Amino acid sequence: MLPEFKKILYCTDLSKNASFAFKYAVYLAKSTGADIHVLHVIEKLSDDAHFALQTYVLNDKSRDDFLHHRIQHARERLNERQDYFWDVLAPEEKAFRSKIVSVDIVENYPAENILKKSRELQCDLIVMGAHEKGRIMHTFLGSVAKSVLRHSKIPTLVVPLPDKEEAAKEKAAARKRS
Repeated sequence: MLPEFKKILYCTDLSKNASFAFKYAVYLAKSTGADIHVLHVIEKLSDDAHFALQTYVLNDKSRDDFLHHRIQHARERLNERQDYFWDVLAPEEKAFRSKIVSVDIVENYPAENILKKSRELQCDLIVMGAHEKGRIMHTFLGSVAKSVLRHSKIPTLVVPLPDKEEAAKEKAAARKRS
């Protein structure tokens, strides 16, 4: 017998594919009655980046403002994406927004934090999007998904990008609903 899904950890990098993967998380929550926990992990600054920040930004307040702004900017982008996602859905689907029970934005190492959060929340499933090949960040982001898949003790769904035809159909359907 397959396990029941009661808690889904949806991990987003705020890319285009993230909202496509989110549809899967919402569909699974709708089908199973599971709650959704949203997680966005901002990559921790490297030691070199911290050194450069301390070297060139001498004012402590300015450094703190910069670090705080990274998280605030991510929160704003996540809120915008969420609002857009729910705005273009059919009216009967909008009620499922209540299945989102938490939204966390943290600065850390992504794969480690995703796995840690899934354990802390006692999630039954991790949902995350795959990434376009050829992007500058592909190697890094691909390594996050690979690491999560390799070390996760729970099922993990990595949603591939839709093909161009499917993406065009979705955009047209969203325009009709708006």
